[in-house]
Amino acid sequence: MRLAEVFQSVVGSDQAVEFSAYDGSHAGPEGAGVRIEVRTPMALSYLASAPGELGLARAYVTGNLEIIGDVHGALAHLSELSLSEVPWSQRLNLLALLGKVRVNNRVEVPAQERRLHGMRHSKARDREAIAHHYDVGNKFYEWVLGPSMAYTCAVYPEADSTLEEAQFAKHDLVARKLGLKEGMRLLDVGCGWGGMVMHAAKHYGVRAVGVTLSRNQAEWAQKAIVEAGLSELAEVRFLDYRDVREEGFDAISSIGLTEHIGKAKLPAYFRSLYGKLKPGGRMLNHCITRPNNLQRARTGGFIDRYVFPDGELVGPGHIVSLMHDTGFEVRHEENIREHYALTLAAWGRNLDDHWDEAVAEVGEARARVWRLYLAASRLGFDRNNIQLHQVLGVKLKGTQSGMPLRPDWA
Repeated sequence: MRLAEVFQSVVGSDQAVEFSAYDGSHAGPEGAGVRIEVRTPMALSYLASAPGELGLARAYVTGNLEIIGDVHGALAHLSELSLSEVPWSQRLNLLALLGKVRVNNRVEVPAQERRLHGMRHSKARDREAIAHHYDVGNKFYEWVLGPSMAYTCAVYPEADSTLEEAQFAKHDLVARKLGLKEGMRLLDVGCGWGGMVMHAAKHYGVRAVGVTLSRNQAEWAQKAIVEAGLSELAEVRFLDYRDVREEGFDAISSIGLTEHIGKAKLPAYFRSLYGKLKPGGRMLNHCITRPNNLQRARTGGFIDRYVFPDGELVGPGHIVSLMHDTGFEVRHEENIREHYALTLAAWGRNLDDHWDEAVAEVGEARARVWRLYLAASRLGFDRNNIQLHQVLGVKLKGTQSGMPLRPDWA
C-alpha cells in the first residue's frame, strides 16, 4: 500500500477527499472538494512524533502537509488523523519504505509554537500569553475581524445577517441584559479593541472603562474612541483587571476573558468583579465553555502552543455555581454556540479574502496557524465539543434584584 492509500484508509474510502503524496501516489476521487497533499517525508515525521491534533498542526503550519479547498471540511475528516491510527505492522513497513522516518524520530518544533515559563496565570505570564496572541499587528486583525474589530462570538439575528450586523447585535444584547441607561458606569474587562465600551458610550450614554492586557489593543481602541468623538464617555486602559482601583460600577461586562483566567483563579476573578459592583449592579459573563463539567480545563496541544497559551475552559455549570457562590444571584443563562460557528466562518472568509496581505503582514506560517485555528474552532462548535454561554448575575441590594419580572431584552 502506497502513502496516499494509507491516508485514505485512515480517513475512510467513502469520504469525498482526494489524497496525493510525495511518492507519486494518489487515492480518492479526483476533483474532490478537498485534496490533502503529503508533500514531504517531514509531514510523516510530524504525524508520527506527535499523534493527533499537534502532529497535524505542525505538518500543516510548516507547509509539509497542504489542504487544498475547504479547510473546515477537511478537518471534519482529518481532525484525528495520525499514524497512530495505522496498524503497527503496516506503519513500520510504510515508514521503512517511504522515508526512513522513525516513529520516535525527534523533529524540530516550528518557530510559531510557544511554551510559556513562570507561574501559570501570574500577571507576568498572563501578559506574555496575551501578547503572543493579540500583539501580531492590528492590521491583521482588521482584515480578519472586519470593521467592528470584535473578536468574540457575534449574535446573528438571522442566519444570513452580516458579520457587522451580528456584532452590533451582540453588543446591544449585552447592553440590554445589563440594563444600561444614560449616566451609568460600565467596566468592561478584557475589552479587546473597545467595541463594547464604544457601543455603550455611543448608544446608551454610559461612562465606560475598558481594560486589556494587550498594548496594541489599547492603543488602537483609544485612537478609535477619539475619532468617534467619545472621549468624554469612553476609555480603554492597558491594564490587568486585577489592578482596576475604582469600585461602584453599575454594570460589568466580561466578554471572552474567562477563558484566559484559569480554573484555579476563577473564584478570585468573580470575587474581584463582585467587589467592584454597586448593590443592584449587574454582571454579564460571556465565554467559551466545555459542554459539561467532567472534562479537563486545559486546552489541547495545538490551541495551547500556537493560539491561546494557558487557555482553560470549564463547563457552564461550573461558571454558574461560582457566580452563585460568590454572591451573585444568577438571573439568566443561554448557550449561543451555533452563533460562534457562524462567526468563525465569517472570520475564515475574511482571512481567505485577504490571504496575500495577511501573509505579507504576519508571515505564511502565522497565517496558516490562523486558517487552521478558525476552521478547527468552527468544527468544535459545530460538533458541540465546545459551547458559548452568557450568564447574567446581579449583586442584590438587600433582597432586591432590580430585575424585570420577565426578560426585557428579547
